[in-house]
Amino acid sequence: MNAKQVIPILRIFDYQKTLEFYIGWMGFEIVWEHHFEENIPIYMEVKKDNIILHLSEHHGDGTPGTNVFIWGEGVPEYHKELLGKNYKYNRPGLEKTFYNAISFTVNDPFGNKIIFNEEFDEEKHGDLKLYSNDL
Repeated sequence: MNAKQVIPILRIFDYQKTLEFYIGWMGFEIVWEHHFEENIPIYMEVKKDNIILHLSEHHGDGTPGTNVFIWGEGVPEYHKELLGKNYKYNRPGLEKTFYNAISFTVNDPFGNKIIFNEEFDEEKHGDLKLYSNDL
């Protein structure tokens, strides 16, 4: 088997909070939304660069408290961009991990965590201000 893409499905409970968090704060865009009929839970795809997530209000489509682990580049810059938006419900710290990465974790309003990681490079990241923040 050769997987072409993996797309996590995260459970959500409130459409407006989903928009505020994923679109307004994190900078994702809605690719599509689907309702089987009016007044039925939503299932949607959001995207930011190469990150694609499916978000679902449907019972059984995901478990609240899911963790999504992402390797990428530009993690410190994205962290700085998010902090600059002054989102009152999330102020993630930037840390160097035991697995040699620069990392930060965001917690969505539904208990899911998205962990952004970039391989630590002393020349590139040596002067970064690293800190934890529990907000």
